[in-house]
Formats: sequence, C-alpha cells, structure tokens
Amino acid sequence: MAAHSETVTAPTALRRRERRQLAVSRFLANRLLTFGAVILLVVVLLAAIAPVATPYGPLQIDPVNRLKGPSWQHLFGTDNFGRDVFTRAVYGLRISVAVGFAVTAIASLIGMIVGLLSACYSVLDAIFMRICDGLFAFPSILLAISIMAALGPHPGNVVIALSIIFIPSVARIIRSKALVVRELTYIEALHAQGASSWRIIWIHMAPNALSPLIIQSTYIFAVSILTEASLSFLGAGIPSPSPSLGNMLYDGKAVIYNAWWMTVFPGSFLLLVVLGLNLFGDGLRDVLDPRASRMKGGRRRGNKTSP
Repeated sequence: MAAHSETVTAPTALRRRERRQLAVSRFLANRLLTFGAVILLVVVLLAAIAPVATPYGPLQIDPVNRLKGPSWQHLFGTDNFGRDVFTRAVYGLRISVAVGFAVTAIASLIGMIVGLLSACYSVLDAIFMRICDGLFAFPSILLAISIMAALGPHPGNVVIALSIIFIPSVARIIRSKALVVRELTYIEALHAQGASSWRIIWIHMAPNALSPLIIQSTYIFAVSILTEASLSFLGAGIPSPSPSLGNMLYDGKAVIYNAWWMTVFPGSFLLLVVLGLNLFGDGLRDVLDPRASRMKGGRRRGNKTSP
C-alpha cells in the first residue's frame, strides 16, 4: 500500500516541479516583467526600510539650512523649511505605496464580488450596473475631489475615495468575463447536477476571472498613486506637513526656478514607481494571456510588411 502511494505521489510531485520551473522560465524570459519586477522590488524595499534608510526625520525642521542644494549632507537638498528632501521623498513614496496597495485590494475585492453577482443575478445586475454607470458619468479626479471635500483630507479618506472610483471598472471587467464563463458547457452541467449557485460562482467562475483581475490590479495600483499625488497637489489629499509626493510637488512649485530639486526628485520617485508598475503589468499580461501577445506581435509584423 505504501509503495502504491509512493508511485502515485512521485509523478504528481514531478509535475508540480515542472510547472514551477516553467513558470520561473516564462517569468525570466519576459524582459518587461523582469525589469518591472526589479523596479518594484527596489521601490518596496526602500519604502519598507524608510526609517533606516533616511538620516533625518520627515518633519525635522532646520531653518538655517533651508533651500540648500543637493550635497553629501542632504542628497536631494532641503526644502523651504530646511527639511531633508530625500527623507520626505522616501516617506512620501511609502505613503503612496501604502495607499496604492490598499486601494487595489479594496477595489479588486469589492469589484470582483459585484461583477460576479451581476453576471449571475439579473436583479442585482440592473442595480449594480446602473450605479456603475452613474459613477462613470463623472471624471475620476472630480469625483475624488468631491468625495474628499465631503470626508475631509485624511489618508484613510483618500483610500475610500479612490476605491469608490475604481470599483466600477473592476466590476465591469469581472462581469464580462463571468458572462462568458457562465455559458460554458461544464457550468450548465453543474447546474443540471443541482450544484448551488454560490458554489458555482466562487469555486468555478471566480478562478476564471483572476487573470484579467490581476492585470487590472497593476493598472489600478499605478493610477491610484498618480491620483493620490494629484489630490495632494491640489490640497485635497494627504494634508501637510505629512510627507506626500503630491504636496512635495506643490511646495516646490513656488520655488521651482530657485530650488529645482524640490520638484525633480519627488517627481522622479513618482515616475519610477508608475513606470515599474506599467512594465510589470504589460509583462504580466503577456505571460497570463499569450494569445494577446501573439496578436500584438502579428499586428506589428503586419504593419512592417504593409506598403
């Protein structure tokens, strides 16, 4: 009996090892995915070790050294209050990553639930989709400003406002994918066998919606960081003096000709994290959806050969 179990589990373990090796090889073979992952890893590590990596406090004021240029003492210079720009940029990056992660998690979870329920229940579909249509009618930044005006400037309120903005887009994507899966033969067979709707939704339909959800999550992460910076720049996001890449850009706007470092370095951090997310998302799409990658490559070859 023991020998039989060994013969059964050995091929299974071998197949699992081969699948892991295949996944790693596909990951490393995609340059966009690898390069984006390296950038994101550096950003996340820098944000995680902010108290260790920075020599000053983010709110530490030194009026004697205000508006000093980059030097060995202050790598990114100082702002108009003498605060170290590198320290504030790292802590601002930390806040941006935390807000982006929270918004992505909340919007993905709620959007997935709304999308799956809308695809399976016509009554809920009519209610949820009309609410989504109403939210889509407003420009996202104006809707975020309106919500922040009602709730007040606070990091938690920024997460709530941005989550409300991105839930409809996630719900639409999951709903369209779930409508396709619902018509498959094995789903109809499960209904005929008497399987409960909840079991079909969460055991069989939800896993099929994970691939587009993961790709959409990278987009939400990047756009939520940009939107949070925009809100903070406009004075409706993270309140000053808390370090945020957006309000750092606002502070540097007034002295951009005399103290360029106050805008260049926070803007570079913002560019770096969004670039990493976009590269990672594009590479992830090619890995999870090879057909889209082949179609994209075919269109490029066709454009090159066309007269």
